[in-house]
Amino acid sequence: MLKRAAKYLGYFFVFLLAFSAVYAVCAWSFSRITVNADVINTEPDEVSIYILTNGMHTDLVLPVKNDVADWTPIFRYEHTLGKDTTAPWVGLGWGDQGIYLDTPTWDDLTFETAFKAAFFLSESAVHATFFKQLTEDESCKKIQMTKAEYARLARFIKDTLEWKDGAPIYINTTAQYGETDAFYESHGTYNVTHTCNTWANNGLKASGQKAALWTPFDTGIFRHYQ
Repeated sequence: MLKRAAKYLGYFFVFLLAFSAVYAVCAWSFSRITVNADVINTEPDEVSIYILTNGMHTDLVLPVKNDVADWTPIFRYEHTLGKDTTAPWVGLGWGDQGIYLDTPTWDDLTFETAFKAAFFLSESAVHATFFKQLTEDESCKKIQMTKAEYARLARFIKDTLEWKDGAPIYINTTAQYGETDAFYESHGTYNVTHTCNTWANNGLKASGQKAALWTPFDTGIFRHYQ
């Protein structure tokens, strides 16, 4: 019995090593394939957005309000602890709800939470963070787009959210990271092939911006905006 258990455990570790190797090769290769690189716009670029990373996770940072999209009825200032209505930017990220709400720091990450996130076993959420200003650097890049492209990005984000009675479902939680953020229910399940960075990359693709063919990592997005 022990020999059989050891045999199957060995098979599992071989599979895990093989999967990790294939995953790493695909992530490296597909992130270097640029989509929308040759798109030519006849309309002027009138909307600025930013891509922002904390070193692992990418947010799409959008103007809170313009003549294309008004996010104030969707991502509400009053849902944040600070309730500061002067911030003109809102950063949006998508990810595993368990990691978002139960893991304020990476030291708090448990095996159970990580396992559920990796293998389609938990729900997802959109994390909204308001910003008063942004500074361009290696972790924050500005992207210019047309109004039509921005409208497509807005639709992508709205389609990600779960709605009830005409409003997104706000997650009433004390797990905010600070005074300026809030969480909302969303569609989709986080897993090793569809990560927070995959979501942000898909948003850029949907709007016609340069993006990776596929990437689970923030570096796969930012390499196209060096």
